[in-house]
Amino acid sequence: MQNMETVPVCPAAKKCGGCQYQGMSCEEQLRRKQRLEERLLKKFGEVSPIIGMEEPYYYRNKVHSVFGRDKKGNVISGNYQEHTHKIIPVEECLIEDRKSQEIIHTIRGLLKSFKIKTYDEDSGYGLLRHVLVRRGFQTGEIMVILVLGSPILPSKNNFVKALRKVHPEITTVVLNVNDKKTSMVLGEWEKSIYGPGFIRDRLCGRTFRISPDSFYQVNPVQTEVLYRTAVEFAGLTGKEWVIDAYCGIGTISLTAAGYAGRVTGVELNKNAVRDAKMNARENHVENARFIQGDAGEFMSALAGDGQKPDVVFMDPPRTGSDERFLSSVVKMAPEKVVYISCNPATLERDLKYLTKKGYEVRKIQPVDMFPWTDEVETACLLSSTRG
Repeated sequence: MQNMETVPVCPAAKKCGGCQYQGMSCEEQLRRKQRLEERLLKKFGEVSPIIGMEEPYYYRNKVHSVFGRDKKGNVISGNYQEHTHKIIPVEECLIEDRKSQEIIHTIRGLLKSFKIKTYDEDSGYGLLRHVLVRRGFQTGEIMVILVLGSPILPSKNNFVKALRKVHPEITTVVLNVNDKKTSMVLGEWEKSIYGPGFIRDRLCGRTFRISPDSFYQVNPVQTEVLYRTAVEFAGLTGKEWVIDAYCGIGTISLTAAGYAGRVTGVELNKNAVRDAKMNARENHVENARFIQGDAGEFMSALAGDGQKPDVVFMDPPRTGSDERFLSSVVKMAPEKVVYISCNPATLERDLKYLTKKGYEVRKIQPVDMFPWTDEVETACLLSSTRG
């Protein structure tokens, strides 16, 4: 990994709060994350050395910027200060994709000539609230999402034309309407005003369709490392039935499908399931199916019918899993569980439950998915002791 004597520091670091490890060497960041993992997880087994990133800069393929005005009335864009809705102007972020940041700067510069007002949270007046840019690092496709307070963007065709004149790489522009007083960025209504309304990217040899609200890991380089580690842990031989809980748009499902007999992905978000089915078709994967519903309920029903998969992949949100889901795993009793976690604290909690219910932790592999932050991903293999 890159060893830098002089560590660059973002000028907004102490105000923004997005990066907790600004000014710290890459080696020290990894040491801290390794110590955290060992403190929480060593009781379950050996924690392998964390896998760092060769070039830990500008890795985020999804860039969000909130728009507003400063006290002088000038248009600003940046991030909310931690735990507040105060906008911290950001000119260059060291972890966000450079091209996406350039597009946001261009949009900020176009607002005046198109007479587009930024949204004011206190008064509810104004139009532009947020801009999201998502870029496929492998495909180069770029989606720009303009989050508005109302559904009408004046001179929208000319606005897109002016934006694409500077950035012809943009492949789609989507209007999203969020007219509620909420901390959520995206609203429920959206419409493509240029291009197909989605982009594609390639990951682990598969192509994935990404919609505005699709979950897709923000660091594709380290995601390849994480997912390949997880599939390797499963030890698939081409015969197994795999269940991928919390499957999202099918990234893990379709990666595992190349090594398994059949894969069943379960996801609550109906738009993600739609994208997962589309992704399976576009990748000519015929041994994966996707079901919309609660993973715990689905697995409990299967267990009630006496059905037993060989492997369960689970990749829950930061809050971890819940006891209802974990009890359904135990009831179903797969030979192997591969747990992918973005929060070692909730991973520790869930491993305590599983190791009391007939499972043993075999491997623990941390991956530094988010350099400069205190977050860390972990792939964990558990095997049944009831065989």
